[in-house]
Amino acid sequence: MGGTEHLAVQREGATLILTLNRPEAKNALSLPMLVGLYDGWVAADADDEIRSVVLTGAGGAFCAGMDLKALAGKGMDGDQYRDRMKADPDLHWKAMLRHHRPRKPVIAAVEGYCVAGGTEILQGTDIRVAGESATFGLFEVKRGLFPIGGSTVRLPRQIPRTHALEMLLTGRPYSAREAADVGLIGHVVPDGTALEKALAIAGQINACGPLAVEAVKASVYEAAEMSETDGLAAELKRGWPIFDTADAKEGSRAFAEKRPPVFRRA
Repeated sequence: MGGTEHLAVQREGATLILTLNRPEAKNALSLPMLVGLYDGWVAADADDEIRSVVLTGAGGAFCAGMDLKALAGKGMDGDQYRDRMKADPDLHWKAMLRHHRPRKPVIAAVEGYCVAGGTEILQGTDIRVAGESATFGLFEVKRGLFPIGGSTVRLPRQIPRTHALEMLLTGRPYSAREAADVGLIGHVVPDGTALEKALAIAGQINACGPLAVEAVKASVYEAAEMSETDGLAAELKRGWPIFDTADAKEGSRAFAEKRPPVFRRA
């Protein structure tokens, strides 16, 4: 099913689960992990049987940020992936969802550390669940660095600017409760249950019409870059054709017949 030594891939029904799998380094980003992530996003978009993606981490952590040594491909981690980076110098940004947006909904299931590059990847996901002991933050300024994974652009669009600037300029850690209070995540659950909650949300999404789900997601992001007038016009252009699909007709019949619909992406 693909994956690499630092990125595990599995299917659960119509959901693809991508697991950052380098627990000894708190799932710090490595070249094998980035290549596996990018391949996972591409695989999800290419497979019509996949209706949602869950991104999580192994060993009680989500992601502690970038491992610069591993990213450079030094030592045993990453040598075999250098050709992939040479062929596509943008691959790492696509993997981190900076330069790529999957058409399927992406749900983050966070436990433990989700900091620096972890918080940056998080901003590319659509729905976010965290265990109550999870830790978030953008620590780059404390190290004299810049959060170049997109946070200075995305974070003020996702949470109130005052909170975004505090997170970006102080480099301090945020608890899961505080992250939820400012709107960075949507659910705080008992430790060890973030994946379970994320899969439950994915199941609800999977039961909906996939063409409608994908069109709704695309419309939300497209309209975010427009004026309200232009956004409403774009919404009609994207949404109206959904009413002519076989899935829409099936949804109406199923509602009338009081049965679960069977959607076929048609």
